[in-house]
Amino acid sequence: MSGTWSDRLAELNITLPEVVPPLAAYVPATQVGDLVYTAGQLPMRDGELVSQGKVSENAEGIVHLDDAVFAARQCALNALAAVHALVGIDSVKRIVKVTGFVASAKGFSNQAAVLNGASLLLGEIFGDAGVHVRSAVGVAELPLGAPVEVELTVQV
Repeated sequence: MSGTWSDRLAELNITLPEVVPPLAAYVPATQVGDLVYTAGQLPMRDGELVSQGKVSENAEGIVHLDDAVFAARQCALNALAAVHALVGIDSVKRIVKVTGFVASAKGFSNQAAVLNGASLLLGEIFGDAGVHVRSAVGVAELPLGAPVEVELTVQV
């Protein structure tokens, strides 16, 4: 890639959102040495969750897999916004790790597919520098009834 990560975002027509204000006593991101750790980011856009509920591939009244993938993408954008606010997006050297939590309906075991929403976005933006290790964990509940939460570890 030539240019900066800011250039790449513009090329992809992606605008980083404003940093989501913390819901409790923590900060959105912190730096230790050459690593930035983000707090878990919910799929918030304009102060609202983009979807709410547990994820399932076939249950009614529950967040469908496609919507959960979109929500994971929004979480990743929110995490990048936290990184940008702390150190600037152009200081990113690589995405090291993505940790994701999926509020899963009974029997749902496709958490990895949900987290692809975040992983594919990071690859689209950062190319080889976006290749990362990842954990995708199914959980009973997430804050505010969110379907997914994502945190990043980024080398700067």
